[in-house]
Amino acid sequence: MPRALFLTIVSVSIVILDYITKRLIESYIKPFESIDLLPFLKIVHVKNPAGAFSLFAGLGNKGFILISIAAIIFIILYAIKVPTRLELFSLSLILGGAIGNLIDRLTIGKVVDFIDFFIGNWHWPAFNVADSAITIGMVLFLWVNLMQKRRCY
Repeated sequence: MPRALFLTIVSVSIVILDYITKRLIESYIKPFESIDLLPFLKIVHVKNPAGAFSLFAGLGNKGFILISIAAIIFIILYAIKVPTRLELFSLSLILGGAIGNLIDRLTIGKVVDFIDFFIGNWHWPAFNVADSAITIGMVLFLWVNLMQKRRCY
């Protein structure tokens, strides 16, 4: 399968899944309401003006929009030269997540978050499908590149 098609299929799948889950949360769960799923997991409805996992709140929505657009351009340009399919997959996840959160920032000025993972009273900041894709993509990208570098020595 051509690289561009693979990148498109994976990233568009992430965008669609992210969009659908966020709209379901907005439609069926009131703001700040939560639903217990597991002893360590709740579904919540919060709107996050900050970055992934509530980071860098001081940048503001316009700052996050600019960073998202720059990241999207960088990923697409880098993907043209990507040597491995696994690295391309990682970039596809990051791209899909960046576009998913960018859609929220452009349409509502904040990002809808709904996954609340916690242990006892300690809660990880609420996140969404896009944040998950970005995180998994970044970890995979780093792992692939560290393994490739390790093989060079």
